Amino acid sequence: MSATRSLPSLIAMLGTVDAVHGTYYVGLHFWLGLFGASPFSVRLPSALAVGATVAAVMLIARRLASTRIAIAAGIICAVVPRVTYMGAEARSSAFAAAVVAWLTALLLDLVHRHNPGRRWWIAYAALLAVGIYLFLYVALIVVAHAVILLTVRTDKAFLTRWVGSVAAALIAATPVFIWALLERKQIAFLGHRDEITFPKLAVSLWFGQPLFATAAWALIGCALAAAVVVWRSNTLAGLKGQFRKPRLDVVAASWLIVPAVILIGSNPVVPVYAARYLSCSAPAAAILMAIGLDRAVRGRTRPLAALLLAVVLCAAPVWISQRGSNAKNNSDFADIGATIAAHASPGDAIAFDESVRPSRRPRLAMHLYPADFAGLRDVTLDFAYDAGTSWYDTAYDVHDAAAHGRLDGVERVWLVEYAGPAGAHDADALALETLGYMAVAEYGTHRSEIQEYVLPGTVG
Repeated sequence: MSATRSLPSLIAMLGTVDAVHGTYYVGLHFWLGLFGASPFSVRLPSALAVGATVAAVMLIARRLASTRIAIAAGIICAVVPRVTYMGAEARSSAFAAAVVAWLTALLLDLVHRHNPGRRWWIAYAALLAVGIYLFLYVALIVVAHAVILLTVRTDKAFLTRWVGSVAAALIAATPVFIWALLERKQIAFLGHRDEITFPKLAVSLWFGQPLFATAAWALIGCALAAAVVVWRSNTLAGLKGQFRKPRLDVVAASWLIVPAVILIGSNPVVPVYAARYLSCSAPAAAILMAIGLDRAVRGRTRPLAALLLAVVLCAAPVWISQRGSNAKNNSDFADIGATIAAHASPGDAIAFDESVRPSRRPRLAMHLYPADFAGLRDVTLDFAYDAGTSWYDTAYDVHDAAAHGRLDGVERVWLVEYAGPAGAHDADALALETLGYMAVAEYGTHRSEIQEYVLPGTVG
């Protein structure tokens, strides 16, 4: 919705809310201007970004390990539930993951070059800054990269240039940090959520369902166990834990674990954690799983292919569930639109339940699927979202709308109410009945109730 605003309206909104997502919204705004705002068009950029992420994962694995592991890592990355989810949603998560993946690939290239030219350091700084503008927590990969560099034999000049590039990127991204601080109340609700539980961290965070999570953690455990053995052997050999070049298991483990530890560890003090904020680390899980597969079959191609197929099959139920009409946050906006399009007529009035939190309000269906509501009169709208600085409309309830004359001359009203655990809210229904309307039809969707009200004797 934010990206469909006019550019002045979007900029005005970013001054009060969602400034940290501003780069993504502006980019999507121009994309939709070229290709329209259909569900396919809105989601296509994220799908392309996931493709770029998979390419980077394969490049990293090929450089540090083998073609066999690179292919396995690419296939697994393409089916990891967190990756497939962010590839189908209109958020910056997929782009942030792509930036992190390619930034890590660039770091490895810098290490390989030993004494890279200035343009490579500028590229690293620029990509990091762009990533932070896309999603604030991309900055956490800096700490993971520091851990990686500590395990590699690099000279002081190299580390100095790396620190300088990071500093330049952070300075360039200063406006994002300032906006995040000013709008920090926007995520204050995270402090009231119980997100840090074993099932949510072990399953929901990256892997979606217990079956895939069990397979994933088993393979990751195999990879990490092998890494510990190598690390121990290296230490006993007197190498002080450092290698001549980065190890794939160390790179992936740092990428997966370090951002998670920072966010989850900080959350009891400052509410900064939600599962989707660690989407950038999901590709690292795919790499570790590929390493675990290779270790489990001792590099044999046919057993590796068989186990890889088993992993893909484990992911299939999650993929199917993500493609359902109610997969996005358990919503049913598409169902609401389809029901209204099938039964309502031009000139009818429509009213929505405004009593629930903005992200669950049924009126979002009208903005997401406007063609389904063409010709209907929105009698409860007070102030449209794109005329102000909020991301949602402000609206009257039915009683107040009637007091403002919005229902004068209206013969048929469609009422769309959110049906929560305790049942639908009925204040608007009672208000319509008080005004003389009579319910003549009712349609249920996944979590909404759609009722048709008419004035007796006026509609055949």
